[in-house]
Amino acid sequence: MDKEIIWEEINGPCLRSFNEEETRNSINGALALRGQIEKIIDQIWEDGFDSIFFMGIGGTWASAMQVEVYMRGKSALPVFVENAAEFLTTGNKRFTDRSVMIYSSVSGNTKEMIELVKKVKEIGARVFAFIDTPGSVLTEEDKYDYLITYKMNEQLKFYMVANYLMYKNNEFPDYDSYNKEMEQYLAEALIDVEKKADAWAYDFAKKKTEFVKEHPDYPHYFIGCGNQYGATYSYGMCYWEEQMWLRTRSISAPEFFHGMQEVIVEDTPVTLFMGEDEQRPLAQRVKDFLPRVNKNYTIIDTKDYELEGISEKYRGSISHLVMRAVNARVDAYMEYFLRHPLTIRRYYRQFDY
Repeated sequence: MDKEIIWEEINGPCLRSFNEEETRNSINGALALRGQIEKIIDQIWEDGFDSIFFMGIGGTWASAMQVEVYMRGKSALPVFVENAAEFLTTGNKRFTDRSVMIYSSVSGNTKEMIELVKKVKEIGARVFAFIDTPGSVLTEEDKYDYLITYKMNEQLKFYMVANYLMYKNNEFPDYDSYNKEMEQYLAEALIDVEKKADAWAYDFAKKKTEFVKEHPDYPHYFIGCGNQYGATYSYGMCYWEEQMWLRTRSISAPEFFHGMQEVIVEDTPVTLFMGEDEQRPLAQRVKDFLPRVNKNYTIIDTKDYELEGISEKYRGSISHLVMRAVNARVDAYMEYFLRHPLTIRRYYRQFDY
């Protein structure tokens, strides 16, 4: 999007900034990476490992948190999550020359990730990289042991890795039937989510931007848990703060009752992300509490979307993708009502710091 964007006048929901064919091809293209992912994991498995570390910074750390919590209650594999900058300063004694680091980078030149890869290679561990941008620094041959270059769908790619790791460890007997459903139905299901969420997102964005203009110093609170907490964290930080320049705070649903609860009053803006994984009861507790003290809350519940063709037992594993589809509609209209292109930054990558 050009900084000289001309703001077209819209008078209602119009699927702004939505390209159905591009979305379909993007999701199906990511799913088609499964063969490459399986081949890499087979090699890692054959060579052996003492731990798997998903690492990242900012939004990629949020995706790493999502895949770790997804595996935590399902797998006995030694899987950990690390923030790149913290690992560079603190290290982790569990990370050895027998470990494997898995990460993703959109630009392929993020400062912390370049330094992280250097440190990991010095330790002698293996690096499995997903990079969106061909020809970037992190695609240089000395920066990785295994590389897949493909744009977008970071969370989906991470979950594909997790699913095959669990399958290899005899913890995912449904692996074949699961993938058959995803490859047949996921793209259309997520497209349908965006279409069905569009009218709601228009209204939500319109009301939120009006509230922001009247209360510019109010932070907006985002709450989530399970595979929605990474979404909660990254959505508040990467989208509303970095892209829209709006104050936010993100917190996990169980921690809401140990601090944030006391600052919620009648008009405090709150949005709760509700997914369908094992931690849904934690979000339900927040949902039950909010109406007792607040009139300015919003519940986004992935259960409200049909997801045709996807079995009930698999919905939890993709609820973070459903939430992302809903929020993509919100972003399009927030951008419009704020008259603020989501591509511009005040400080991020604008100078050295």
